[in-house]
Amino acid sequence: MILKNGAKNILVCVAWPYVNGEPHLGHIAGNNLPADIFARFHRMIGNNVLMVSGSDQHGTPVTLRAKEENTSPEKIAEKYHKIWSETFNELDFSFDLYTKTGTDNHKEIVQNLFNSLNEKGLLEEKYSEQPYSEKSEMFLSDRYIEGDCPHCSSRTKGDQCDDCGKDFEPIDLKNLISIIDSSEVTFKRTKHIYLKLPRFQEELTKWIKSKTYWRPAVKNQSLGFLSNGLIDRAITRDINWGVKVPVDGYEEKRIYVWFEAVIGYLSASIEWSQSKANKSQKKDIWKEWWLNPDSKHFYFQGKDNIPFHTIILPAILMGSGNYNLPHDVVANEYLNFSGKQFSKSKNWAVWVSDFLKEYDSEALRYYLSSIMPESSDSDFTWESFFDSNNNELVATFGNLVNRIQSLIKNNFNSIVPEIENLDDIDNKMISNIKSSFESTSNFLENRQFRNGLKEIMNLAKLGNRYIDQKEPWATIKTNKQITSNTLWVGANIISNLGVLFAPYLPKTSLKISNMFNFKNNIPEWKYREIKPGIKIENIQPLFKKIEKEKL
Repeated sequence: MILKNGAKNILVCVAWPYVNGEPHLGHIAGNNLPADIFARFHRMIGNNVLMVSGSDQHGTPVTLRAKEENTSPEKIAEKYHKIWSETFNELDFSFDLYTKTGTDNHKEIVQNLFNSLNEKGLLEEKYSEQPYSEKSEMFLSDRYIEGDCPHCSSRTKGDQCDDCGKDFEPIDLKNLISIIDSSEVTFKRTKHIYLKLPRFQEELTKWIKSKTYWRPAVKNQSLGFLSNGLIDRAITRDINWGVKVPVDGYEEKRIYVWFEAVIGYLSASIEWSQSKANKSQKKDIWKEWWLNPDSKHFYFQGKDNIPFHTIILPAILMGSGNYNLPHDVVANEYLNFSGKQFSKSKNWAVWVSDFLKEYDSEALRYYLSSIMPESSDSDFTWESFFDSNNNELVATFGNLVNRIQSLIKNNFNSIVPEIENLDDIDNKMISNIKSSFESTSNFLENRQFRNGLKEIMNLAKLGNRYIDQKEPWATIKTNKQITSNTLWVGANIISNLGVLFAPYLPKTSLKISNMFNFKNNIPEWKYREIKPGIKIENIQPLFKKIEKEKL
C-alpha cells in the first residue's frame, strides 16, 4: 500500500478470536463480516485502509484444549490459527494482515508497553487471593469460575456480572465452583502486577461521553462500567503459556491475555509495516494510522468485548503515549442458532467449514449481512437462509441479471445497444441508480450494514419492475429503438449493482466486472456507465437455487 494524498487513514481493527476451536457463524456475523464490508467500502471511496486482526493464541482456553487433544499449547495454537486463516480466505475477508499473538514482534510490543506503563508509575505489585482448583492443581482465570453475583445474586462467571454489569473481585462471588472440573473453588495467596485503572476514570468518562455517534448499547455499557468506579486490574496470571512478564520474580507467570490481546492491533500494524505487503517500504508507516490525529480507528467486536475496547485498551493507550484512541467501537449483539446462543463449549453451532462444503460463500455473506445483529440479537435458521438465497439472490438479483443478459444476447448479439432520446421512465431509472450510491454510502459510513444491503436489494427490485414496465420482449417487435434504450438502461443497472454489492459480495461483483470487461477488480464507489457497443461476455447464472429437500 502506498498512501494516497488527501485520503483519510482508516484503521479497521477486528476482534482477535481465541484459537481453541473452529469458527462458527456467530463469529462471522458478530465482527468479521461487518469489518470486511466496512474496509472494502472505504477502499472503494479511495481511503487508506489498514485492516488487521489475528489469532489470540494464549491463555487458559488454549492450554485446556491442548489437554483435551493430548498435545502441546503450541501445536493447538498453530493448528487452529491455520483453520481460522483458511476460513477467512474462503470467505474473502480482505485483511491486510491476519497474524497471531505468538509472533516475536507481538511479544516485543506488549513488553514495551508494559514497561512504559511501569516506568510511569501506572503498574503496581499486589498480593491477593486468587481462585484455585485443588482437584486440577491450577489457578483459575475469570472465565473458568462460576458463582452468585455479590450485587444481584445472578449466576455469573468471572469478575463482572452479565446481568447487572457491576464489577467485583472473584473472591466476592458466592457458591463458587470450577467450570473446568466442577469442584469447589478455594483461594490461594499470590502476587500479581496491577494496572491502576482508577487513574483513568475521569479522562475515560469525559472521552466516552463525547462519543455522540456510538451505538447506545456500547456507550451505555461503558458508562455503566465507569459509574461503579474503576478498580485496579491484574495484568499478570499464574500460567506458563503466554507473553513473559519483563519483571524479575515473575518467571513462572505470564501477562494476562486480555491485556496483551488488545495490544495486538498496534503490534499487527507494526508487523504489516515491516512486511513485504507494505509497498511503500517505509517501515514506520504504521505511525500514519496510530500517531496522526486525523486518522480514525474502528474496532469491530461482539458485545461481550465492549469494556476491553472502551475502557481497558484506551487506558493502556492513554498511559503509554500519544496513540490514537478508538473513533468507534462497533459492537454487535449475538447471532443465535434456532433461538439459542452459539456456543463452542456446548457444541451448539453451525461450523463455517461444514457450511462451506455445502453452500456458496457469497450466499452466506449475503444472508448474514441481512440478519446482522446490529442493535439486538438475531437468529440463524436454515429456513430463512434458504429463503434468502432463493427469493432474494436467485429470484430478485440473479433473475434480473439473467433477464437483461438474455434479452441483449438474443436481440443484439450480446452487444450493448445504442441509445437515442431516453424517455422519462428511462431517466428516472438512471436517477434511481445514481441516488442509490449516496443513500447506501450514508448507511455504510454509519456502520448500518443491514440498511445498506436493503437499499441495494431495493434497487434490484426496482430494476425488475422497470423491465416489467418497459416490456422489451414486446417492444422489439414494434420499436427497436425503445428496446435498445431499455436494454442499455438494463446493462447499467447490472453494472452498478456490481459496484454497490462489491463490499458485500466481492466474488459476484468481480463476475459482473468481467461480464463487461472492466479491468479494475476493485471498482470505484461511483456510478459506472456502460457505453453502447460493449460486448457482454462470460454469461452465466450468478447464484444457484437451493432445493428445499436439503433442509
